[in-house]
Amino acid sequence: MSREQYQAPNVGSQQTFGAGGAGGRDFGAEIGGGIMYYTCGDCAVRVPLEKGAPIRCQKCGARVLYKERTKRMVQFEAR
Repeated sequence: MSREQYQAPNVGSQQTFGAGGAGGRDFGAEIGGGIMYYTCGDCAVRVPLEKGAPIRCQKCGARVLYKERTKRMVQFEAR
């Protein structure tokens, strides 16, 4: 997506998916259940986790999970 095609989200048209830490918006949550997806550090499997679930890979049992990168365009203004 080019810079010209990007449109900043409007405050009036935002959807609230959960009570996340970012002003009531949980950007990585699915619309239906509030499930976040992480990647296991050992076996690289995509692990779905709900709020309050134990942080552990269901395949190998590892406790190192990495949050997936957002698919939203992130742009910083540098000086």
